[in-house]
Amino acid sequence: MGPPGAGKGTQSKTLVDTLSIIQISTGEILRDAVNSETRLGLDAKEYLTAGNLVPDELVIKIIEERIILPDCRNGFILDGFPRTVEQAIALEKILQDNGRKLDMVIFIDVPEKELITRLLKRAELEKREDDNLSTIKNRLDVFKKKLEALIEYYKQKGLLKFVDGTGGSDEVNKRIFKALGI
Repeated sequence: MGPPGAGKGTQSKTLVDTLSIIQISTGEILRDAVNSETRLGLDAKEYLTAGNLVPDELVIKIIEERIILPDCRNGFILDGFPRTVEQAIALEKILQDNGRKLDMVIFIDVPEKELITRLLKRAELEKREDDNLSTIKNRLDVFKKKLEALIEYYKQKGLLKFVDGTGGSDEVNKRIFKALGI
């Protein structure tokens, strides 16, 4: 868990390789749906291009359909989900209904100025329409508003671990492995 540009996707990929589990990225699923112009993609597009969060019910449905697939049996890493307390509660119920539980939530903490720099650089490299200065600032504001309650929710559950997300990706990866006890 972390704000846009914190490195969730990068770090998830390293963990996937190390732990031999899969990564479920709601952002990638949504972007693929938008590019493929599926019904989900068309519904999500207006939210994404404005820098707003896709409504909970849409994202929850995506996750529910994804985590029941056979390739998730040995575990998975969620990248970009949950982002609201409502999503966290729904995730807990989905997992419980499938005889599973959440093991840990890692929050990759990065200062806002560095996030903006990273996202602008990513926009240049990946030609992503959803990463311009105005949209980035809006996404970070929206994220912050939802963030406080979600952090508190996972703190109360004893599942949250903060990891310093500054520095190189290898440094951050070592901090995550330490938090996981690996």
